[in-house]
Amino acid sequence: MDTHSSGGGERAAWPRSADEALAEQERLRALADLTSPGPAPGNVRLVAGVDVSYATQGDALVAAAVVLDAATLETVEVSVVEGTVTFPYVPGLLAFRELPSVITALEKLTCSPDLLVCDGYGIAHPRRAGLAVHLGVLTALPCFGVAKTPFVFGHDNVGEERGAAAPLTSDDGEVVGRALRTQRGVKPVFVSVGHAISLDHACAHTLQLAFRYRLPETTRRADHLSRERLRAITR
Repeated sequence: MDTHSSGGGERAAWPRSADEALAEQERLRALADLTSPGPAPGNVRLVAGVDVSYATQGDALVAAAVVLDAATLETVEVSVVEGTVTFPYVPGLLAFRELPSVITALEKLTCSPDLLVCDGYGIAHPRRAGLAVHLGVLTALPCFGVAKTPFVFGHDNVGEERGAAAPLTSDDGEVVGRALRTQRGVKPVFVSVGHAISLDHACAHTLQLAFRYRLPETTRRADHLSRERLRAITR
């Protein structure tokens, strides 16, 4: 799979400092398409998920990309990349710890997914530029994030039934995502758009992908792969 920035030209070197990362984050946020409805369920053939696992000791990490058949949810292709952390821990800039290895994993794929799902945030981010924004712009793929926690945003109570939802909002009332119950009796997940897909379509895809468990199969399988490889290289 070829990845590129929709801003045109070759991708610049990855930021090495917080100031460089903030500038790149602003650039990518400005390029994000937040108006296109994107593909609805039924109009996607291949969907990819990515995740990164970090060693508890040292700076090793493993990124995994998993491509599923959107209709059957069978695994079509996987890609795993071993790497090291090259960017410091800075709240709000966590995408830059993951992007180099995640992009490499996506570039190793031989098939081209129609949709990309990440374990993290899109515009549900203090600067409206989470990992899903970065990945969507850099790959030119419709992309959204499904997070386990609401980060710094709030929401009203979510009904107990599968598919129940409530807006995820900032202090000033801006809707930045949706708290979505994917399974009855489990905590909701937090969906936010990144690039070239609507929140309604992102939530519909999330429910389709989370047919049995709380998290989408894209995330579950990418997480499993990255953890398994990390255990193998850090024994």
